[in-house]
Amino acid sequence: MPKKSTTAAATTHLRLRMVVAFALVLLMLSGGRLFFVQSLNAKAVAAEAVDNRTRVQETQAKRGQIVDSKGKILATSVDRYDLVIDQRKVDADKPIVRRKLSGGTTRESVTVEQAVGELAEILHQDVDTVRTAIIGDEGAKKNAYSVVAKSVTPEVRNAVNELRIPTLSGQLRSERQYPNGVVAGPLLGFVMNTEDQQSHQGAEGLEMSQNERLTGTAGKRTYEIGADGVRIPVAEMTEVPAVDGQDIKLTIDGDINFIAQEEALKKQNQFGAEWVSVIVQEVKTGRLIAIGDSNQLDPNDPSATEGTFRRSASITQAFEPGSTGKVATFAAALDQGVIKPTDEFRVPNAYTINKETINDSLKHTTYDMTAAGIFARSYNTGTVMVGNKMSNETRHKYLQKFGLGQAIDIGLSGASKGILAKPQDWERRQQYMTMFGQAYTQTALHTSQIAQTIGNGGVRIDPTLIDSYTNPDGSIEKNAAPKTERVLSEKASKEMLRMMETVVLNGTGTKMAVSGYRVGGKTGTGQAAGPTGKYDGHTNSFSGVAPLDDPQIAVTVTMYRPKGNWRSWSVGDTFSEVMSKTLNAYNVPPSNSKPNGYDVFIGSEQKKPW
Repeated sequence: MPKKSTTAAATTHLRLRMVVAFALVLLMLSGGRLFFVQSLNAKAVAAEAVDNRTRVQETQAKRGQIVDSKGKILATSVDRYDLVIDQRKVDADKPIVRRKLSGGTTRESVTVEQAVGELAEILHQDVDTVRTAIIGDEGAKKNAYSVVAKSVTPEVRNAVNELRIPTLSGQLRSERQYPNGVVAGPLLGFVMNTEDQQSHQGAEGLEMSQNERLTGTAGKRTYEIGADGVRIPVAEMTEVPAVDGQDIKLTIDGDINFIAQEEALKKQNQFGAEWVSVIVQEVKTGRLIAIGDSNQLDPNDPSATEGTFRRSASITQAFEPGSTGKVATFAAALDQGVIKPTDEFRVPNAYTINKETINDSLKHTTYDMTAAGIFARSYNTGTVMVGNKMSNETRHKYLQKFGLGQAIDIGLSGASKGILAKPQDWERRQQYMTMFGQAYTQTALHTSQIAQTIGNGGVRIDPTLIDSYTNPDGSIEKNAAPKTERVLSEKASKEMLRMMETVVLNGTGTKMAVSGYRVGGKTGTGQAAGPTGKYDGHTNSFSGVAPLDDPQIAVTVTMYRPKGNWRSWSVGDTFSEVMSKTLNAYNVPPSNSKPNGYDVFIGSEQKKPW
């Protein structure tokens, strides 16, 4: 027995020594690790700790504004915040420690329930709703991303931050606002939110075509957070500031554009047209004062407008102009010297040439007329007589010089170039139809461009929509000067203006007169093809300039596919109203010379009634 006891004691002693040895090894390993961490690898550990609590936040550039020619804001961006929280990090039983709301150094402790009540008061929300968003429903899984409130102002966000609720933060988002609603809506377009909802991407109009200039460059903010997810105030913060986008100043006058839109809408409602366009342009500069579309777009609610009309019909919709197209024919003939305004023609109701019979819209007896009279009364038969004095190639060249067959770039996408076939491709009848505005298409802006050219002494100036860009530092970058091209001689353009005045004095445009001003222009009614290609509608228009003794303003009104009897259609009141208000708004003095139209008929024909 004594021998057995001695063996057991030895075994126990051995085990004890092994345990002690193992403990010493662990202690040495722990000490070595501690020495490595605190001495040899202290910087790496510290760096890792900083990395774990460092956050990098992208700071969005502010999107540039769009303003009208007078500086009125048409589009702007405002900062808004979505308040979000990680419910998993909120302990309803643990008090919140924070500085007093007065901002002193004293710290106070409040319950989560108290903080919820204060937050509800700031947000003007129901306490129970806020509590659910902060803490979650009892027994339900906590949400890592709970939205407490959307789109709050910076002032509200700052007040909420003072509450020091763990992980409650404001995520920046930028809201695009259009304070003037529908004014120039199809020109401005609208934006769509990006996935992070912090910035915008232009979706239509200038917002899309000028997106790169409006957007700017994002910045970066680097800071440290504590265990509660809130930024450590005393910790270092570095920031690369964002560079805001450029502001864009337009040539558009918001007040005139509103008038143009309202008059276009009124005319659309009067005749049930698909759309009506009213364009106002400065003759001597090509600057667009207004592009008014009857189908209006409020960029604050783009979904309320049919997709087709979220872009300006004045630019995107091409049509056969009808008799306004006679301007190009007569202008070319004058410039080529093949006619003079007083040349005499015998004009029947029907005229056959090259086995093709051309008819006038209203039956009339055969008249002895001047070339100016044919233009004023808008006879197709007489127009073909004039146009046939030139080759197809010559007439096509003038149509191109007026800008037809080419999209007009004013900084908007979707501009239509229309259809203008090559002269060698014109069919036998088509060559005559092009003389009076059929068998080719153009937009309302093309029509305005022709009027501007005639009024500007025969020099075409590309239309301008964008005036300048303003950089974040306040410096201004002017838009590139528009291209110009002489289309007609000054002599031909003056004769053309006088012929256009004859239209208003003693032709088809007597309703287009403007009190106190000499006005010239051209009416037009052309056939409009439907979806199947069948001519089952019409386009009615008038394009004119004033005052003729010193042309300043061109106004073009286009009404597409109106309903009812064509003899009742008229855009005269629309033209006169918009032209009168524009001339007054721009302080254009009344005409100081007498009207000076050409004779319409020859000899005894002058006594015939219209």
